[in-house]
Amino acid sequence: MTQASTTRRAHGAGLGFRRELLPALQAGVPDAIDFFELAPENWAGMGGRSGKELRRFTERYPFVCHGLSLSLGGIAPLDRTLLLRIKTFMGAHGIALYTEHLSWCADDSHLYDLLPLPLTEEAVRWTVDRIQQAQDLLGMRIGIENASYYVNPPGAEMSEAEFIGAVVREADCLLHLDVNNIHVNSRNFAFDPFAFMNALPLERTCYIHVAGHYVEPDGLLIDTHGAAVIDPVWSLLEAAYRRTGVVPTCLERDFNIPDLDVLTAEVRTIARLQAAARQARSKVA
Repeated sequence: MTQASTTRRAHGAGLGFRRELLPALQAGVPDAIDFFELAPENWAGMGGRSGKELRRFTERYPFVCHGLSLSLGGIAPLDRTLLLRIKTFMGAHGIALYTEHLSWCADDSHLYDLLPLPLTEEAVRWTVDRIQQAQDLLGMRIGIENASYYVNPPGAEMSEAEFIGAVVREADCLLHLDVNNIHVNSRNFAFDPFAFMNALPLERTCYIHVAGHYVEPDGLLIDTHGAAVIDPVWSLLEAAYRRTGVVPTCLERDFNIPDLDVLTAEVRTIARLQAAARQARSKVA
């Protein structure tokens, strides 16, 4: 791949770039969509028709890379080969932002799940070192995402918000805020989502996710990205903007993907909340 001549920074409201949506997007991208997000593991190095189709979009729209498999908190050696592929891919397509989950997902092989880290000083030091390695190799600061989880690792020495804050500050990285993950965790573990969010280093927020989830018959919430966003999650996003200002925000939808016009309506909700946040800030200023 050749180096892109222009780096396009994401702004406004975006949508996950899914192959299922390609026919509709090729017919015309709705004006509400300012940028797209993709998983670089699924696209880096891809040629042929799919590579050409992606190029047609990255030449016209900003993209964000959101990783799935780097396992920043894992014990296996950091996947430098993957990071170099991502760096080349981002350069070739003019992509300016890469984010990953604050979790672990691999041992001898990939586990296909995002697992929580122990909330300890040792885990902070370990994860900070791996984030710094990734940033040095990529030549940029990355965003780390607060993840959903379904079990609390034993031996906690601090709260999750304190852990995230320590990692972000000591690694000198950025925060990728996922408001649906906060809602899911707050319901499953009975804590105040707004208090949790406000305890995070929100001044470092570079990017936000909003998504839907599934409710099991026993009330357990599962972070599926397979349903519409619900009102409590929109409320968290609205509250986040009051602290972070308007930052690029992506609607995630990975399963049960509806027609593009249905997704676009949710992207427009993001845009409306962003416009209201800008207006509120202009009045204060």
